[in-house]
Amino acid sequence: MVVERKFIEDAMVMHEISKYLEKTLSRAGFSRVEIQKTPVITRITAYVTNPGRVIGRGGSTIDAITQEIKNRFKIDNPQISVAEVKNEVLEPRLVGRHIANALERGANARSLLHSTLKTIIENGALGAEIVATGKLAAKGAKAKQIKVRFGYIPKAGDTVKLVDEAHITSYPKYGAIGIRVRIVQPGTQFRDREVKKIEMPKALEAAK
Repeated sequence: MVVERKFIEDAMVMHEISKYLEKTLSRAGFSRVEIQKTPVITRITAYVTNPGRVIGRGGSTIDAITQEIKNRFKIDNPQISVAEVKNEVLEPRLVGRHIANALERGANARSLLHSTLKTIIENGALGAEIVATGKLAAKGAKAKQIKVRFGYIPKAGDTVKLVDEAHITSYPKYGAIGIRVRIVQPGTQFRDREVKKIEMPKALEAAK
């Protein structure tokens, strides 16, 4: 029971660190974080589009973030490294933010989701799914859901862990819209099947 409680507590702390970094590094184009805890140190790798903003002049910014994490979350020896995002189109959080911003500017939700899905697949993803839920039409319209999906996206079992996922909320003037983006990265290996690069269907090719 003690071991289970410690596992839960560690998971909660990791989640809080992730939320803290997402807020703190938003201007640096924060995408995701990987946290590996060992008996000696806690390795934290933040993936961003602009590493220079995280590091700061002479490492001042990253030093301040490291100290804040140490004090706020009671982490004895945190070691933070910064990695640059290789392809923004394949990062669910960045894709979700792009959709959220476009919806807030008044973009058509259905066209936006189809064109975004097309771009993700064009960049080599083995599968992708985008779901938008909320007030997707004019003032007074009922909340509804739009889902676009193509390729292989596992829904259950251990293989779900191989799917990158992010949840973002958009706030256009008619009401909040929840956005979920799931992407299977190029080259992902599944134990139960072989998934090859997929061909774009004509219906998706026409998306703009």
